[in-house]
Amino acid sequence: MELVEHAPAVSHPLPAAIGRALADSDIVTAAPDPHAAGHWRLRAGSKVGAVQVTAPGADRPLTVRVTPKVSISRLFFLLGYSLDPRKNWRDGQVDVAAHQDLMPALAHAVERQIDRALRTGLLQGYRVAKETGLVVRGRVRHADQMRRHFGATLPVEVAYNEFTADIAENRILRAAVERLLRAPGVPREVRRRLLHQRVRLADISPLVRGHRLPEWLPTRLNARYHHALHLSRAVLDGTSVEHLPGGLRIDGFLFDMNRLFEDFVTTALRETLRDTTLTARLQDSHHLDENDEIRMKPDVVLYGSDGSPCAVADAKYKAEKRSGFPDADLYQMLAYCTALRLSEGHLIYAKGNAVHTTHRVRGSGVVIHQHALDLDQPPERLLSAIASLSRRLAPRDQQ
Repeated sequence: MELVEHAPAVSHPLPAAIGRALADSDIVTAAPDPHAAGHWRLRAGSKVGAVQVTAPGADRPLTVRVTPKVSISRLFFLLGYSLDPRKNWRDGQVDVAAHQDLMPALAHAVERQIDRALRTGLLQGYRVAKETGLVVRGRVRHADQMRRHFGATLPVEVAYNEFTADIAENRILRAAVERLLRAPGVPREVRRRLLHQRVRLADISPLVRGHRLPEWLPTRLNARYHHALHLSRAVLDGTSVEHLPGGLRIDGFLFDMNRLFEDFVTTALRETLRDTTLTARLQDSHHLDENDEIRMKPDVVLYGSDGSPCAVADAKYKAEKRSGFPDADLYQMLAYCTALRLSEGHLIYAKGNAVHTTHRVRGSGVVIHQHALDLDQPPERLLSAIASLSRRLAPRDQQ
């Protein structure tokens, strides 16, 4: 089943159990079609990717693919730049071959980057190992010794630094490989290569599902891993859909375009302002009321040399118009401007999801600008558009 993000709803014949599972899963908007028995009207939102629904007794699973409006190469540029703007993520840096769908392209790109990272062997490093032994090695963990052995001399709870390949970087790569092997829509040839990478990482400890991913720091020693780690983190941080509602199984992987657009815009704005006298803070916490009970976190707040706020911006992939609360984004921005004592606020949308316009709020003097950013242009022009936008945000006396 092929859907396009934010496209009009389409009617599909579906078993009632699968339709209800899709409706409950927040993958797509699903509701029974009142004009066709046994059909469901499905509409994709901002989540793109693929999920597979398996029903008991069904001949085969149903795969739902949601295609992004932007091209695959452009999506990978937005993703890569958001993860690390200092790397060169221009077109061609991430190999997606001829794949036009997101899942095949993502699996291919991650496998190729992992293959390049492991070409000269597994990276090794030091990690803290903890074990129970009969001899002292490293340092004694006195608290564990008392809690587990009640003061007995042997065995000994010890911790020491071990030089090993079982480090955070390799554990992240293995987890990404295993995650992609479970995802629907991965081509057979790419799956075969992913299995080969899993064999190379077979001695690495698997991550425990539900636990936080291990932290790693970019250094000169792990430089050959950087691209692979960034893409692997994107795979592992993506919206996972794996549950069992009423005997059904839903497995899949989705990107949230809202989050991707927000991460790209805020990161790019911060980068363009790095060499100015302004300080850009992302998701900085403020309060709307004087009692500091109503918290608000604008995407970007610019501070002048005196430390006071001088501009505020929010990135919104699509204009939000909830039932009963039209133009909710404008109300939110007005609250930001009021609390920060600013006369202007900026909402940044993806072009095609909102128009470029300006609103002057009655009785307050606040002006709210709605900017439309065209994502369907080469990376250089897209970053140039962000730079022009940052100049509109910055006060003229501090540019």
